[in-house]
Amino acid sequence: MTGSLPNTLDGWLAHIERVHPQTIAMGLDRVRVVKDALALAPQFPLITVGGTNGKGSACMMLEAILHHAGYKVGCYTSPHLIRYNERVRIAREEVGDTQLVHAFEAVERARLQAGVALTYFEFGTLAAMKLFIDARADVAILEVGLGGRLDAVNVFEPDCAVVTSVALDHMDYLGDTREKIGFEKAGIFRANKPAICSDTDPPRTLVDHAAAIGAQLILRSRDFDATSAVTQWTYRGPGGARHGLPWPALRGVYQLANAAACIAALDTLRDRCPVIMNNIRDGLLTAENPGRFQVLPGQPTVILDVAHNPHAAQALADSLKRMPRGGSTFAVFAMLADKDIAGVANLLKPHIDRWFVAGIANAGPRSTTAQQLSQHLAAVGVSEVACCTSVAEACAKAREAAGDNDKILVFGSFYTVSEAMQAIGVKLQNALPNVRNTRNARDS
Repeated sequence: MTGSLPNTLDGWLAHIERVHPQTIAMGLDRVRVVKDALALAPQFPLITVGGTNGKGSACMMLEAILHHAGYKVGCYTSPHLIRYNERVRIAREEVGDTQLVHAFEAVERARLQAGVALTYFEFGTLAAMKLFIDARADVAILEVGLGGRLDAVNVFEPDCAVVTSVALDHMDYLGDTREKIGFEKAGIFRANKPAICSDTDPPRTLVDHAAAIGAQLILRSRDFDATSAVTQWTYRGPGGARHGLPWPALRGVYQLANAAACIAALDTLRDRCPVIMNNIRDGLLTAENPGRFQVLPGQPTVILDVAHNPHAAQALADSLKRMPRGGSTFAVFAMLADKDIAGVANLLKPHIDRWFVAGIANAGPRSTTAQQLSQHLAAVGVSEVACCTSVAEACAKAREAAGDNDKILVFGSFYTVSEAMQAIGVKLQNALPNVRNTRNARDS
């Protein structure tokens, strides 16, 4: 190692942004070379979780259930909202700056020895796995960043793979149809290993790929499912039925499907990391995933949601329908330029009375302006739009306009929710010294 390399987490995050010329570069060759140089060979069970939407929430529920069962759980997710440390947790605690720095140093040594460049996400994935191995984790959960087949986490062999949903997103990288995207997501499946899919209409390519490689495909509605009641729900799946389950603490009507997929995954791993009913109950009640239909306390009601594609927007709309009626709803809205802005806005416009829009300025070619967003909104018939210079200003103006009985909905991107959280002072668990919110390459 040369003396020019950083010794702080903030410095390392800036450094790994510069290592590879591209933010996203699909492929496993680079990351596999460095993985082998580091001799990263986890001996504990791995659960890989992919999907267009819902994968982050599924990771949090799996983590919480396994934690309550007494396992030391490593959990790797992305992107982060406020600080990088959110991405890497051990025993439900964010890994500290010093540990991350040491892991980045080890990855950099191996990378330089191998003579390859790594993307920001690839660098972080290897660092997270090194931390889990060094901590002697009992089980680890890895969230796919983009797609699955060529995503960095797929260099590790999962004992169980979960695909939560398949919808149109990241089409420049994954294809412009659900069939193409489904094939990419099915790339995390393995021969003779459980492959859970909670999409009720899985693409034929996903089903066919599972059959072609001999994966043990477990489909929602066919092999597992959830039946809801007013205050409880029932699961049925590979491990039998479980009655009287509490609704997940993670809000949103779609979370029941995510919860059922998690229990199905744990059913398939019951010989290696068994859990009991109380573990499942406690996990469902304590799992947290900030920015996913997160309702803040106080008045007016503030809802934070990273919804950034039509599939997620429809789920958000469905959840809004179930909230108590009354008052007006004000949107704080910002999206990336390569997203289906009009499609998302069209689904949410029946639920919103006035829009405060802001551009996303720190996303390179994916950046947008408030004026561009306003044009997209006008194209779908939205006229009550105020252009703001930042998400923080949009939050302030929405707060000025809203009464105590109104709602403020902040949505459109991880960038949007992140800036809003910082503007209104939302604190996350495991508060560590703040580091700058560097490139969220997988932000959608």
